[in-house]
Amino acid sequence: MPTWPIYVLGTIPGLWLIYAGLTGGLGVDPVKAMEHRAGLWSLQFLMGSLTITPILRFGRVNLIRFRKALGLLAFGYLVLHFLVWMFLDLQLRWDQIGVALTKRPYIIVGMVAFAILVPLAATSFRRAKVWLGGTAWNRLHRLVYVSVILGAVHFVMQSKTWTPEVMTYLAIAIGLVAMRLLWIRQW
Repeated sequence: MPTWPIYVLGTIPGLWLIYAGLTGGLGVDPVKAMEHRAGLWSLQFLMGSLTITPILRFGRVNLIRFRKALGLLAFGYLVLHFLVWMFLDLQLRWDQIGVALTKRPYIIVGMVAFAILVPLAATSFRRAKVWLGGTAWNRLHRLVYVSVILGAVHFVMQSKTWTPEVMTYLAIAIGLVAMRLLWIRQW
């Protein structure tokens, strides 16, 4: 099965989000709604990409070819989340951006998660794997584990209350990473 349907289907929520934001379909604070939904979808796609290996190991269903698509969709939604925050929420007010990046722990955590994903997205293509070499590429891409934990922590911190929803996301992220780290140690 080709991977292009994953990209097409994965971009539909983002296109809907932009349309709903432009047409008043996101409630009284459309900017915050866009910002939060894009961030949450990013976390969901990233966690989805990390479920591929457990599905293969436990369910014997090989979905490996879709992992890159899910990871790139996660990065795309993270870029959208970041752009909405910079351009629509803070309206490029650099003084406020500077304060947020130095004084708000949840934004610092989110920015670190974003910064980690930039080289992963940039090297997600075959040529990059060849250029870096398989071992270095694998080591670099293991940083996704740090990023997903930080993304889940960012989600918990920005929500200000520990609801079952946010704690479930954090638990799933920790569980996925713990599982992978156990498997890596066994190899």
